[in-house]
Amino acid sequence: MYHTHVLISHFLFSDNPNYTETRSDAVFANNEISLGDIDIYGFDYDYTLALYKPALHSLIYKLGGHALVENLKYPKEILSLDYKEDFAVRGCHYDVRKGLLMKLDSFHNIQLGTVYKGTRQLSDTAVKSLYNGTHVALDDMNSFYGTGPLMYQLVDLFAPPEMILLTNITDFFLDNNIPYDPEYVFHDVRSSVQGVHNSGALHSAIMQDLDTYVDKGNEIKALLESLVQNSKKLFLITNSGFPFVPFRMLDPTTQNESYDRVYRLVQGKVYQQDPSLKSGWRTGAIIPELEKETLIMNSADYHTAVNWLGQLENLIEISQMDKSPETSSIRKQWLDERHELRNYTKSLFNPLFGSIFRTYHNPTYFTRRLARFADLYMSSVVNLMQYSPDHTFYPRRMALPHEPHNMDN
Repeated sequence: MYHTHVLISHFLFSDNPNYTETRSDAVFANNEISLGDIDIYGFDYDYTLALYKPALHSLIYKLGGHALVENLKYPKEILSLDYKEDFAVRGCHYDVRKGLLMKLDSFHNIQLGTVYKGTRQLSDTAVKSLYNGTHVALDDMNSFYGTGPLMYQLVDLFAPPEMILLTNITDFFLDNNIPYDPEYVFHDVRSSVQGVHNSGALHSAIMQDLDTYVDKGNEIKALLESLVQNSKKLFLITNSGFPFVPFRMLDPTTQNESYDRVYRLVQGKVYQQDPSLKSGWRTGAIIPELEKETLIMNSADYHTAVNWLGQLENLIEISQMDKSPETSSIRKQWLDERHELRNYTKSLFNPLFGSIFRTYHNPTYFTRRLARFADLYMSSVVNLMQYSPDHTFYPRRMALPHEPHNMDN
């Protein structure tokens, strides 16, 4: 058994990587979809047509902190706490009552090693004690969005500043022995960050310094012109929330909604509310993090580690049939090596939380939502320019646990 380990390891760590790189400017399919069947394209504004620089997150963090101090009388010292840009990843869940930030997989399991109270990591033993294991009950995540009374997923593109604000305030209270209720702090931070958007303060700050916050380029214009040249109709849509309700026409003069049924969309008119999935719209998600993650996945270090991890897990599983002391000792070494490899691949994406798409072996809850709501996803909407207007996207066939492994290609 040990000699098998040596031979496989030697093969995987040779200088002949046998893998296909993933293009960072590709479009990825969850469902089969033909662009030739699409006559009308609707575009969200933020992070789709309007691309922002990382400085925007620092601005949201700063404005949210000022709102907490000025409106809710939080200690002014929190204004001096630094914005930790690389601390968290999008899609983490926040346990509102326990005040813990963590990453969950698509089956509601907590990824051990990703649970933090402020910047203090909880031990695996502490996590299992708090949750009676690692599974989060369905009742705590029972809404359409996977957000329940106890767990809130910080998933949108403006979520990182909110997570860092929660983390820094928690650290401040703990470091200074200030009693606090995590649930109150969560709702205070949430309302303050949302208020930055709703009050117009954020938009005003952006308009005053476009060069700092807006990533300008001609690619969006080229994409829109290309679609028009191919006889596609275009419209701008805001990212309204659910529940699903029919469109209603809005009078921009009076700001009143029409009581009449909408039978067609007319150029130059404004409509509001969001029936997208209910009406069978095909949807695409913009995931800027894809660009960085695909570059990491294309690295030789990542491929070598993942390939060896898969082979190592096969060896561990097979070796369980042999109960001899020698094999048991080797298997213990393999389990330790597996633990190190899993932490290594995680650290390549983010030292604390890993990839936004995957826990150690399962998809994340973020990935589950992505598959549920988006037919296509890409790092930027301009990636569509890589494809002809009648291109058909086909999802990859992925092997189920009971199917042969050679089917997942």
